[in-house]
Parts: sequence; structure tokens; C-alpha cells
Amino acid sequence: MALKGRSETGKAIKLNRKKRKMELGREPAMTSIGERKLKKIRAKGGNEKFRLLQDNEVNLVVGKGIVKKAKLIDVVENPSDIKLSRKKVITKGTIIKTDLGKAVITSRPGQDGVLNAILIEEKAS
Repeated sequence: MALKGRSETGKAIKLNRKKRKMELGREPAMTSIGERKLKKIRAKGGNEKFRLLQDNEVNLVVGKGIVKKAKLIDVVENPSDIKLSRKKVITKGTIIKTDLGKAVITSRPGQDGVLNAILIEEKAS
């Protein structure tokens, strides 16, 4: 549900109420490299989400159905935001360097609590 915005003609849509408590956002996880650290959060309906704050290992898909644990070395690039690249923050789509080569993150660490990635460039022997 959109609380604000514009109509098809460009007319400003009047705000008819404030945000409800359930519609407010939370602080981002800002996942980084380090010793594994998780934070448990209560979600809507009493469900639980796990925020991954730090981790130094990643579940890496190497071949067709072959998954290996790889050591996380560095954050190469974060295409979502240049500031996140500089801060070495890991989000979905981040390109990382592992001991097996370059990989791209496919999971959402701030929502799922795990780091899953697909190998895109193998390390030269």
C-alpha cells in the first residue's frame, strides 16, 4: 500500500494517515567480514528472522549441485551502492573474493542469516 506518491496524471496524492508501527522499517544489518555473529529478530506473526552481522565463511556453489564451504577473504564490489563497497558491507549481489575464487552473493544475509554464493571466476592455480 502506497502512503504517498503521485497519480497517473502527476497530481500529488494526499496523505490520509501516518505510518503504522508495522510499516516502519528497521535498521540495516550491515553484514561484514569477521567471526560469525547472528542477531535474532521477531517478525510479524511471531516469526523469527536472523540478521547476519558478521561471518567469515560462505556456502559456495562450485559446479552443478556441488556446494563447498569457502573462506571469505574480501569484498570486491557492491553494485547496489558505492558507499557499501567502501565499507565492505555484504548484501545480495555483492561480489566477494574467496579462497576458491570470485563469487556473487545470492542470499539476503540481513533477512536469512546465511551467506550463499555462486562461483563466477575460479582462482588461477
